[in-house]
Amino acid sequence: MEVEKSPTDDVIPAPPIMLVTAAAMQRSDGRWLLQRRPANKLHGGLWEFPGGKVEPGETPVGALVREVREELGIKLNAEQLAPAGFATGPSADDNHTIVILLYSTARWVGVPVPQEGAAPDWFTQPEISRLDCPPLDLELAGQLFAGLPEPAK
Repeated sequence: MEVEKSPTDDVIPAPPIMLVTAAAMQRSDGRWLLQRRPANKLHGGLWEFPGGKVEPGETPVGALVREVREELGIKLNAEQLAPAGFATGPSADDNHTIVILLYSTARWVGVPVPQEGAAPDWFTQPEISRLDCPPLDLELAGQLFAGLPEPAK
């Protein structure tokens, strides 16, 4: 007698998901804010969009508002954040899957000043493509800029 297989018999369980949010902040001159990770952290010295982990009980937008305030001392308005893309991949230790949700905005209150050691700077679209960034941030930048007109030369 042959035992019938269930559709879920061949499914490999996925590792837990770590949800992360990031901000693509554009100034009126067209430059975008990225921050350089501190040397002593994972991906140290690489450039990334500011943001961080979504904590239990937080919405992604709420986490982004909190993270950017903690990292850069500025205030984002949740209503002015627009979804701009997402990227997913394994964590460095391969113990979980990282999902980064990117939101864009051109409005905030305050001047970005590093609060936690990450150094912020402003870049043009072509400059960002030449920066050393973690792979998921490069993917996010590609998605963000795919929907925008080419910058004037």
